[in-house]
Amino acid sequence: MSRIDLSVLIGVVAALFIGSFTGFGAECEDVRDGVVRLHILANSDTNEDQAVKYAVRDALLSASPALLRGAPSKDAAEEEISARLSDIEDIARATVSGMGYDYPVSARLVNMYFETRRYDTLTVPAGQYDAVRITIGDGAGKNWWCVMFPPMCVPAAAEQETLPIEQQIESLGTQPHYVPKFAVVELIEKVRYKLSGETDHLIAAPEDAASLPDEADPLLHPIAPEAAGPTEN
Repeated sequence: MSRIDLSVLIGVVAALFIGSFTGFGAECEDVRDGVVRLHILANSDTNEDQAVKYAVRDALLSASPALLRGAPSKDAAEEEISARLSDIEDIARATVSGMGYDYPVSARLVNMYFETRRYDTLTVPAGQYDAVRITIGDGAGKNWWCVMFPPMCVPAAAEQETLPIEQQIESLGTQPHYVPKFAVVELIEKVRYKLSGETDHLIAAPEDAASLPDEADPLLHPIAPEAAGPTEN
């Protein structure tokens, strides 16, 4: 093969990859715009503090169906979350206290940067996401995350109707050459994040939420927690 033929071949392959990547990048942007993540920061990496983190995780996952109330969209989910941040914080704090610790606990709805992450069989692309961030104590330990909306990390979610955004997330990990594509997306998003100089953006805090009645509220009296696999950094 001549040098010219090789150059043409490389150009064709590059053009095909770029064309394919453009569509992939647009789908990743749709995912970032369509989900809310749950991000729990442990006090430290000791076994005891990690156990507290998982207990908080289980309590919040058990409460999630009542919290989201079957929200059909991200906007509807964030409206419910914003109104219930005080309740979310209370559940986490009660769980920590019930394990014998007096760590401060905070719950915030924020927009923050995530690297590419896998949850079970799903791969979620890097970039800026809205997230419910729970900070336990110093928040200096390994974190746990999942996709809160759509409720893909909630055990009961398998019984619910699959939303289009869920199908889009699942399809990303089945496309040809998805591994290098995710890597390119992460590189682009990381550079964009660093160049922007942005920090985590606060969307809502408990003090912003309206007071809601708690009588017979299933969110404040969640069912027994079910196990969910840890995803950490």
